[in-house]
Amino acid sequence: MVQATLLLLVLSLALGAHGVSARKCNLMGHWVNDLGSNMTVVAMNREGDFSGFYHTAVTATTNEIKVSPLKGSLQIKNQKNQPTFGFTVNWTFSDSVTVFTGQCFVDEDGKEVLKTMWLLRSHVEDIKNDWKATR
Repeated sequence: MVQATLLLLVLSLALGAHGVSARKCNLMGHWVNDLGSNMTVVAMNREGDFSGFYHTAVTATTNEIKVSPLKGSLQIKNQKNQPTFGFTVNWTFSDSVTVFTGQCFVDEDGKEVLKTMWLLRSHVEDIKNDWKATR
């Protein structure tokens, strides 16, 4: 009886740990980054295309910061638990566009975390200044 109880306890711990790691990331909802910028994904279709809004907390322009639309795509083809994604923000308050690419992770505590990289393209007046348009 003691062996059976011990086996069930070990089995339940193993299954419980597997359940945390198998938790699937859900991109829908509200996200806030370390600098206070926030993103809200409001719609996603079966193909993984999504849309929402981005409100940045940081900018290089002196213009008033405004909420800007975003459109993206989530990799759902392989039904991964921690999927990759990408999205574009067309800034409503400046003449620039930013693309983000990243992955949604579930950490050891079961918390969903987005890790991203971005590339921003600003408008320049001529091709001679192309070198300073991308950050």
